[in-house]
Amino acid sequence: MSARYNLLSPELKANPYPAYADMRLNAPICQVDPGGMWGVSRYDDAMQVLKNPQLFSSRGFGETTNPPWLGGNPFSDSMIAQDPPQHGRLRGLVNRAFGLSAMARLEPRVRALTEQIVSEIPLGQPVDMVKAYSMRIPASVIGHMMGLDPSLHVRLKQWADLITGGVTTVRPDEPERMQVARNAVAELRHYFGELLERRRSEPGDDMVSDLLRARIGGEALSQDELIAFLALLLVGGIETTVNLLGSSLAVLLDRPELLERLRGDTSLIPPFVEEVLRYEPPVQAVPRMTTEEVELRGVRLPKGARVLVLLGSANRDETHFPEPDRFDAQRPGPQNLPFGHGVHFCMGAQLARLEGRLGLEVLLKRFSRLERAPESITWNRTLLQRGPGILPLVLHPA
Repeated sequence: MSARYNLLSPELKANPYPAYADMRLNAPICQVDPGGMWGVSRYDDAMQVLKNPQLFSSRGFGETTNPPWLGGNPFSDSMIAQDPPQHGRLRGLVNRAFGLSAMARLEPRVRALTEQIVSEIPLGQPVDMVKAYSMRIPASVIGHMMGLDPSLHVRLKQWADLITGGVTTVRPDEPERMQVARNAVAELRHYFGELLERRRSEPGDDMVSDLLRARIGGEALSQDELIAFLALLLVGGIETTVNLLGSSLAVLLDRPELLERLRGDTSLIPPFVEEVLRYEPPVQAVPRMTTEEVELRGVRLPKGARVLVLLGSANRDETHFPEPDRFDAQRPGPQNLPFGHGVHFCMGAQLARLEGRLGLEVLLKRFSRLERAPESITWNRTLLQRGPGILPLVLHPA
């Protein structure tokens, strides 16, 4: 590798995978921009980092998403930025809310919401499928789970963007973007604070009311813990699925014969979703921080070094995935690494898979062909995530 890669450069935003391949071959542990973080690009090394929170702390997540100019971020205070044993104190609540049995109960509602959204997509004319489809489905689902007013669903996605990827891409010379992020944090805190007060007075059958009733060691969650938890649920319930749905359509756009096979046999959709998760991981990287000096593949990392586990690269590691740059809808799965590993395995994994499957089932039942619109597709890849930011398509009826 002749030069240090900038993971936020326009070239890498458009297509990071050639750079990842170069890193894996020539410098599997190397410093990258922004900020000189240590990129970890091979599968085995990524697993070593993710399996050892005592050496590679999740506090790196908090520092990456809460720069000094922000003045605090409830997402950065959530359990995603905590290590054991503090992390385990809250994880059980997530497992109940997002486990397989909970998803089975939720499936009819997700299907109904998806059918309504797909029925409103216009036929035979250009439409941005991010706004019309991949953003609306997860925002509507998480809004339903939280018992939120449907009019707020679009704002939920904006908040989720700004408190995660929106924060990691702000440069020191962009005071206006800094203020937009600070405003989003203030709005989120204010809204969730008011929501918690309403649910204390009038509990309902929703996730917010469940959190207020929850007891850990006989104690209720504090107000700050509740707001941090809701911020995490917001991001975990929306961001991954938005990118998964958008990337699924981008893959199908270039493979009409595969689209036709999926339409003819919906049992092929789950393995297709698994390969999309490997081929275009919605979460491209997760940050960690070393708790002491540590050696990784012969490279000495000092204590306090910021480490970036490049999941997008690890999922195309040639030593684990034959022909990794080829999309293979029948590749053996499931592909769990796109959701991380260990104690911080993504809480929304089953929800993302459910929405990915139902989203495609419903869409392909109504539409038989996808066509590029005149406007170009853009990839909205932040430091940690990747997916279509604008996906202009023309959909033709079945």
